[in-house]
Amino acid sequence: MKINCVIIDDEPLAINVIKNHLQEFQNISIVDTFNNPLEAIYTLENKDIDVLFLDINMPKMNGLDFLRNTPVKPHVIITTSYREFAADSYDLDVLDYLVKPIPFPRFLKSINKLTQRIHSNDSIKSSIVQEESYIFLKVDKKLVKVKYDDILFIESLKDYIKVSTITGNYIVHKSLTSITEELPENNFLRIHRSYTIAIDKVKSIEGNSIEINDKRLPIGRKYVNNTKQIILKIPNV
Repeated sequence: MKINCVIIDDEPLAINVIKNHLQEFQNISIVDTFNNPLEAIYTLENKDIDVLFLDINMPKMNGLDFLRNTPVKPHVIITTSYREFAADSYDLDVLDYLVKPIPFPRFLKSINKLTQRIHSNDSIKSSIVQEESYIFLKVDKKLVKVKYDDILFIESLKDYIKVSTITGNYIVHKSLTSITEELPENNFLRIHRSYTIAIDKVKSIEGNSIEINDKRLPIGRKYVNNTKQIILKIPNV
């Protein structure tokens, strides 16, 4: 699935930073870039745009004022040097708020949030959506596309995580909390301070542990009730 985007920013250097970041994602296409929001109206109204990267402080029209007054709204990711407008922007239902200079790991998290939102809003049948749903993981210096359906469980390794999949393992410099927040909550569950699992990959539950792919994982004490309620689909444990 191709994701079409538009960038609006009055700083050429800021546009180049976003363009360089987007080069890492083969499924994202830059339809056009603009130096102020008014120039982008025709493109937003007449082309199929999925996401708008939007600066706030620009000549002719403020980015937030533009959002308040435009009828055509794709997913919006704010890119700005000003932290103080975050609350106002989320009232306008923006997808994310990135503060310049934008480091690539933070940008990657935003793109993963975008792809998850697009898939969750898609009207395609759930089996096809699941087939196409994925996350990008930075392994060494390469971005690896991993399907949600291939993930078995994720283990915390201090400053790293190990993502165990049906095809192999990936070591990623990321926290377990961060990766869990990026995954769809209907499919993945934190069961321990060191483990997040794919719910549909659970083979059995025995005491305070579960079995996935012939490996038994512990369920942390504070996670027991919630884990069993969700996996066993019962109201109380």
